[in-house]
Amino acid sequence: MTTNIVLLGGSGYIGRQLVQAWRQRNTDTEFWILSRSGDSGLALAGVHGLAVDLTQSQLGNVTLPAQVDYIVDLVGGPLADSQEMAKFNRVPAQLMMALAEKYQPRAMGFIGGKLGPKPFVRLKREIIKELQTASTPLAVVEPTLVYGAGRHDQMTRYVPLLRVIGAVVPQVRPVKVDRVVASLLTELMAK
Repeated sequence: MTTNIVLLGGSGYIGRQLVQAWRQRNTDTEFWILSRSGDSGLALAGVHGLAVDLTQSQLGNVTLPAQVDYIVDLVGGPLADSQEMAKFNRVPAQLMMALAEKYQPRAMGFIGGKLGPKPFVRLKREIIKELQTASTPLAVVEPTLVYGAGRHDQMTRYVPLLRVIGAVVPQVRPVKVDRVVASLLTELMAK
């Protein structure tokens, strides 16, 4: 039986890694990747990219399968404007909860955050608490700085420094994307 997975914001480097790792564990999967562009970044059979603005409280005319087994929210990040940051992080989580109510999946997945501006870290913790109130089980990973899989932005220049500091203060050690994905998958499959 096919496992149907909805990824909110799954067209980024974590989403692409998640799809590939999931396919290694279970080849009978179909993915619906909801992102602003609708481009999943993956040319694989059974991967459907759908263009959706995930900062809106409604999904509009998005067609998903009748049965959804897992929903994972990969949207988020710190933004300079606190209202925009709250909307960018909270609305996709609320959409995931609404989809979980409708489809009753086995589990929901969420990427928290342990490193970043205090308002961002606090917001991620608040969202996790909200998601834990849902009747659908929640799998959460809370990495520090995630790197690898071709991520090259301003934050990745801090990876060498955080590795050194992380030897003394493990809470700030950067994490490779494949470890984040493996942890999330393990938690999701345990639900």
